[in-house]
Amino acid sequence: MATKQILRAQLRSRPTNGHTVFLPHVRKLVLEFCQHYPSSANTRTFISGHLERVARENPHVEFVLKQRNGHEPIARGFYANGRDKVIPLNKLEVTGIERKVQLLLDSSGAKIKPLKGARTVESTTESARGIWSGLHVDTPFTI
Repeated sequence: MATKQILRAQLRSRPTNGHTVFLPHVRKLVLEFCQHYPSSANTRTFISGHLERVARENPHVEFVLKQRNGHEPIARGFYANGRDKVIPLNKLEVTGIERKVQLLLDSSGAKIKPLKGARTVESTTESARGIWSGLHVDTPFTI
């Protein structure tokens, strides 16, 4: 009896999202801030007080702190599909910064597609014309 040869490449499985496994889209989150700008004060407070908890809750994400003197604070998320998203953090309170960081963590990194120019749904059957009302019939509708 002949045996079928199993190639090594066939034994590997591609990691995909499904009912048994979940791979998060975000892989790295960079917080860029200035040590002296007043607009970075809340970002520095978030880093010193809340970032450790967020990092422990998301062990799959690499958190990087980058000091950029003379620049406004930003949060930059890098995703598995090769894209990145940037959110400015100036004029935000600490809770707002935490929400924006969570937004980057929950985002897929996919390009935002406008719904306005999207193709409309076309039907093969003709639709009913007009609005039906129980008051516009010969015998009124009763409940």
